[in-house]
Amino acid sequence: MNKLLIISSVWVEPNSSAAGSRMLQLIRFFLSQNYSIAYASTATDSEFCFDLAELDITTQFIQLNNSSFDDYLRIINPNLVLFDRFMVEEQFGWRVSNVLPNAVKILDTEDLHCLRKARQEAIKKNTSFETLDFNSDMAKREIASIFRSDLSIMVSDYEMYLLQTIFQVPKSILFYLPIWIEKFVPEKPDFQTKIDFVFIGNFYHEPNWDSVLVLKNEIWPKLKDLLPNAKLNIYGAYPTQKVLQLHNPKELFLIHGRAESAEEVIRSARVLLAPIRFGAGIKGKLLEGMKYGTPSVTTSIGAEAMCDNLPWNGFVVNEYSDFISKAVLLYSNQEIWEQAIQNGYEIIQQKFLFSIYKSKFLNTLNELQSNLESHRNANFIGQMLQFHTLRSTEFMSRWIEEKNK
Repeated sequence: MNKLLIISSVWVEPNSSAAGSRMLQLIRFFLSQNYSIAYASTATDSEFCFDLAELDITTQFIQLNNSSFDDYLRIINPNLVLFDRFMVEEQFGWRVSNVLPNAVKILDTEDLHCLRKARQEAIKKNTSFETLDFNSDMAKREIASIFRSDLSIMVSDYEMYLLQTIFQVPKSILFYLPIWIEKFVPEKPDFQTKIDFVFIGNFYHEPNWDSVLVLKNEIWPKLKDLLPNAKLNIYGAYPTQKVLQLHNPKELFLIHGRAESAEEVIRSARVLLAPIRFGAGIKGKLLEGMKYGTPSVTTSIGAEAMCDNLPWNGFVVNEYSDFISKAVLLYSNQEIWEQAIQNGYEIIQQKFLFSIYKSKFLNTLNELQSNLESHRNANFIGQMLQFHTLRSTEFMSRWIEEKNK
């Protein structure tokens, strides 16, 4: 039986973030292929985490810079290891290579962190995205991690392009696998029964907090004057006090915190607003909007890599004045609203059904396991980085472990 070990810095929280939903998707996929799965995390228990024991998945708390992880690896003895984000590969990849040199190492990037960070810095400095700085320390760390891994899973085809052109990462060690929808049956929502605007997003994620500030300060003051009876409902896991203090019932700007059901709050809204100024990857909230029949107004960053040349399920605009006018139009015009929903359904069917990617993903995994040595030999840069990592990161980690004794 194939054995998979997933290593993460968090536990799986599908109701808190798109990343949590993504991880649960991957877990269910590997279970469907009869993998035995173990999940190890450096995080403490969370009251909102998914009970992996329900899926017969063993779990283990692991410590950083501790050789007890090596013993754990020997006991589990997986033939495939999946790292949840590049920081985890940095911390544990060299141990996997030492103890289990023949295990396939897969990096699930979630999104390209260095792209998100570069865009955030551009916003702070009020500079153009066309001059993004990709020479950051984060970029060097993240791209090195991608080279060291046997395969990196990317949710964004734009990021696939960026890695191959800007960073010269060979396509052979990348695989495009977006957040997917397993089964999809289009419905016809009722315009009259869906009311109000909604935004949803985990507040640990900086682009979401920034989007709420934009809504509060730049968009909602003018939008509520044009639609005085509409509310803006803000949902998101882990709201801090700075988020909660934005709650203002008089302005119909309502902070609700964690949603018990993301589907319910998105499905009940008439329009989803997402003025995302920076970020990367695929925006789970926008894909859910398409799935649940709620059109959206977002930015080019928000819609990036999601619709190719297909019309968006709503509007994509970058100026606040345009954002406001399109939100009013989408909220008020039933014909445009219904067409936007159909656009979203078409995007799902063309780009996000798992059936589009499943066979190719399975074939790639099988080829990796069958031809691992030749696959690695074709990636000299990865071998070179692995060589130096085993001599730098390893000894730093061992020094910290001795220091902590």
